[in-house]
Amino acid sequence: MTDNRQTTTLRLEPEIKERLKTLADDRRSSSHALMIEAIDEYVVREEKRSRYRKDAEASWREYEETGQHITADETVKWLESWGSGHDQDPPVCHK
Repeated sequence: MTDNRQTTTLRLEPEIKERLKTLADDRRSSSHALMIEAIDEYVVREEKRSRYRKDAEASWREYEETGQHITADETVKWLESWGSGHDQDPPVCHK
């Protein structure tokens, strides 16, 4: 199996570097491992945020084109029925 990882250089402020080392020591890990973990978590979070924004923009465009919507009150009423023993069907979009 080939290792496709690439090296990237980060220039850290001394204070951040020391704090990172302290955390790594506390976790019995390496600074490198913590940086990899942090970058991975950041990328995953930002990818989700980007997808959410794109979905919201697409929903807004669809609303502008069709006028189809449900109101906040309709949504709240539906959500409040969950687990009540009288679950309602989701509200139907309308103009």
